[in-house]
Amino acid sequence: MSAAPHSASRITQVHAREVFDSRGRPTVEVEITCTSGHTGRAIAPSGASKGRFEALELRDQTASRLGGAGVRQAVANVDTIMAPALIGLDAAEQDQVDRRLLELDGTANCSRLGANALVAVSLATAHAAAAAQGRLLVEHLYEVWQKAAHGLPTQGRTRTAALGRSLVMPLPMVNMISGGLHAGKNLDFQDFLIIPVGANSYSQALDWIVTIYHRLGKLLGERGLEGVLVGDEGGYGPRLAANEQAVATVVEAISACGLTPGRDVALALDVAATHFTEIQDGQFGYRLSAGGNRWLTSAEFIAEIESWTRKYPIISIEDPLDEADTAGWQAITPRLHNKVQLIGDDLFVTNPQRFEALSGQGIANSVLIKVNQIGTLSQTFATMRLALAADYWPVVSARSGETEDATIADLAVATGAGQIKIGSVARSERLAKYNQLLRLEERLQDRAAWLGGTIFTGLH
Repeated sequence: MSAAPHSASRITQVHAREVFDSRGRPTVEVEITCTSGHTGRAIAPSGASKGRFEALELRDQTASRLGGAGVRQAVANVDTIMAPALIGLDAAEQDQVDRRLLELDGTANCSRLGANALVAVSLATAHAAAAAQGRLLVEHLYEVWQKAAHGLPTQGRTRTAALGRSLVMPLPMVNMISGGLHAGKNLDFQDFLIIPVGANSYSQALDWIVTIYHRLGKLLGERGLEGVLVGDEGGYGPRLAANEQAVATVVEAISACGLTPGRDVALALDVAATHFTEIQDGQFGYRLSAGGNRWLTSAEFIAEIESWTRKYPIISIEDPLDEADTAGWQAITPRLHNKVQLIGDDLFVTNPQRFEALSGQGIANSVLIKVNQIGTLSQTFATMRLALAADYWPVVSARSGETEDATIADLAVATGAGQIKIGSVARSERLAKYNQLLRLEERLQDRAAWLGGTIFTGLH
């Protein structure tokens, strides 16, 4: 459907409210209305595992209400500061709206108005523009992304040559077993995940994921771990003896489903090492509680992780080292960058300035993309463009505190990122995104490519 004149997408009203996320914590929801009468709505997610460099989520800090977690001040900032400044702007001009939001906040980390307020307004703007123009959200986001990514180089891009140029159904990276801050620190590592690299379509990938997830649950039950609770993102949270046992159990579940580990389904780790860093005598080290109380230097920890990549079909590792352990990152990257996807999350925090500075030092080869880490959609696109230009894999990601808002599903497809990390397949705030991707696969059909595991063909 062709776009309506932009006069239909002028902003006439901006309204915010306090709602609740998947952990029962308050967050910000924003509705934007355009001259056409159409409305767009978005909700800010929230992370439990936060990098120290990400944009500030504004909380009321009033202990007498909701333990200080309320967001009434962030809501008021939308209604009294942002709304008057946005009325009359064209919601279809995302960069103009986002620029105004950043000017209003005026800080480097959104600390005045709150990143939770900014991201809800920014994403609601995209929803409102799409509705006003009678278009699918994915179609509108694709147009915004193409403008932001204009002139994206193709020369020198070997890993990501097929990404960022067209609509792509993303390969899911899915949580099977949870640890760290997502599951009461039952294990040191935060997530043990699978990637269905051999699937022929998104829907087949999701079929495999669900099958493996339920088979894993049966395996854990057979080992006396019945009734295992799930973590924040829906992964099982068993009390296993060691981190490596989680990896081995996931491999066993894949095989039990008649699938071949590595060929059909690969493994991924979200180490979230920042949360068990322990510096001794000025030296970065990592305190591992699961499987014995051990303190390892960066070099020793890197060696252990590398040994796992030889033993198991691990194709992706996120935050294997502390966000400030620059020397460690500089050591692990040349050792593993041709073997696995090394994702920086707490390291880069979706910040274009941090990404430019750190990627220039040869650190990591992939970046996690979380809109609420930086504050606006336009800044997110800037980071994604930089990542692709530098031949880094972008991985669009949810947060541990999620909602029914499924915007990131459309975002992943629209930008041609190639990968998405949502969480597991057991909670409705996660399934909202997986189900939206099923709808998009059906609706877009041949317009959206399926690259699957071919994006990793350069690894060996």
